[in-house]
Amino acid sequence: MSCTDHPIGVFDSGFGGLSVLRALRAQMPQESFIYLADSAFCPYGDKDDATIESRVHLLMGELVARDCKAMVVACNTACSVAIGSLRERLGAPIVGLEPAVKPAARRTRTRKVAVLATPRTARGQRLHQLVETHAPDIEVETIPAPGLVDLIESGQSQSREIRYLLSNLLEGPLARGCDVVVLGCTHYPFLAGAIAEIVGPSVAIVSSGNAVARQTERVLRRSGLLSASELGGRCDYLTTGDPLRFDAVACELLGTVVRSESIGAQTSVAV
Repeated sequence: MSCTDHPIGVFDSGFGGLSVLRALRAQMPQESFIYLADSAFCPYGDKDDATIESRVHLLMGELVARDCKAMVVACNTACSVAIGSLRERLGAPIVGLEPAVKPAARRTRTRKVAVLATPRTARGQRLHQLVETHAPDIEVETIPAPGLVDLIESGQSQSREIRYLLSNLLEGPLARGCDVVVLGCTHYPFLAGAIAEIVGPSVAIVSSGNAVARQTERVLRRSGLLSASELGGRCDYLTTGDPLRFDAVACELLGTVVRSESIGAQTSVAV
């Protein structure tokens, strides 16, 4: 098999990266993918950097062992902690992501933007640097959203509790004139419908998935790794957690049947 027919690896701590996978498959339907979720250790937000970096390197090694021709790190926390060391150590192309502050700054009319993020991303230096670089003259309000990821991971993305939490989080920024909401976590696009109902049609909602998909296609083309297949690619799913639970939640989020494989005890223990 030609290396151009090898799969693209997509890594996340849990279910959030499925939103990026969805965008990748829409952008490149001819490509095959392996999605790997570190469900046994999700969420990463309460872990220290050394633990996160060790987990990310261990699991990205699993994707390398499965002949992935390129990797997408579809997790903001993993990118902020480990993307640099991954690029130093791995030979395959690696695409990361970041909150969509730049496109939000371009779209706002009121010059007021809200960034919905995990508490760790909200307090991290990486987000502040993005704001300083791409939105220095925009009023950017960062909204830490504790609990959202946990609710999505537990299969409650359509629950009343999530809608109540979102309403409380967004009420203030909307009253202060924010007209763009940045979804600063890969889990949050699965809440886009509920967020749109809360903010109304005059407020734009932006996320990183489509931009990551376009960048991945550019990287593959530049490296001569784009698949020439005229057939639709396949997608395999791996989890360090319970595959039955993963399948149930992933099916709800993606609206399609998912059958995952547990990758074994050697990657579901602390390192």
